[in-house]
Amino acid sequence: MKIFITGGSGLLGQYLNIELSKDYEIITQYNKQAGNSTQFNSVQTSITDFLRLEEIFQNFRPEIVIHTASISNAEKVDLLSPAAVYDVNVNATKKIAELCSLQDSKLIYISTDLVYAGYRGSMLKEDAKLIPISFYAETKLMGETKIQETFDNYIILRTALLFGFGLSHSLNHFQFVYKDLKNGKPVKLFTDQYRTPLEVSDAARMLTELIRKNIKGEIINFGGRERLSRYELIEILCEEAGFDKNLLIKTTMEEAGLIYKVADVSMNTEKLQSLGVNQKSCCNSIREILSAQRNE
Repeated sequence: MKIFITGGSGLLGQYLNIELSKDYEIITQYNKQAGNSTQFNSVQTSITDFLRLEEIFQNFRPEIVIHTASISNAEKVDLLSPAAVYDVNVNATKKIAELCSLQDSKLIYISTDLVYAGYRGSMLKEDAKLIPISFYAETKLMGETKIQETFDNYIILRTALLFGFGLSHSLNHFQFVYKDLKNGKPVKLFTDQYRTPLEVSDAARMLTELIRKNIKGEIINFGGRERLSRYELIEILCEEAGFDKNLLIKTTMEEAGLIYKVADVSMNTEKLQSLGVNQKSCCNSIREILSAQRNE
């Protein structure tokens, strides 16, 4: 099977390169920073270069496209022009969906839990109210709509907060906190924002399992089992790594001056589990990645 990965140098993309190349023929796309993409069959291009995208589809003829590429940080999005963000997050998604439809390829789209209304309660199901409060989340929801308007051979994954150890340049908040705690530095963590965190390498494993399922036209909550605040997630890290919990400083989104105060987009993942895809607990995931760090 041939698989085209967009955003192959991103946090999730680099793990997908490793996981999917074990059993499938892949081509992975990156733009400015390569990450581990050049260790695989790869192409350097912007996803807004539609002629280049057409060439990739015509030459590689993918059976599955995993579309992870986007401008994905809400605060970063606000620093860019709305037109530029829309071009990457919406127009390029629409184009990829159209090419998938022409090629008869299945599209797996990495959306976000931030499309949900963050004040409607916890453990939200896929039919919960959608009120994205950032332009980033709004454009991701627009991407979902463009796909659904184009064809039905898709899986939309509303992806939770990903944590773990990123590869090469692709770092994340969990890593910065880990480094500070390891060096005995205090860290401030939200106690009033709840997600269903998912460890990034486990996300790649789970996505690989979904590829083997004969499903399409589905929107799926793609997250962990546990509803946790950032503070509670790092408490688990402290327990597993033996870090001093006294270094953890409780704070709130208001105290931190957070622009987008999303209180609770924790997701119910029963649909994901009903498809035979099961998540590791945060405790087990952290234990495994710490063990891998020690071995390295």
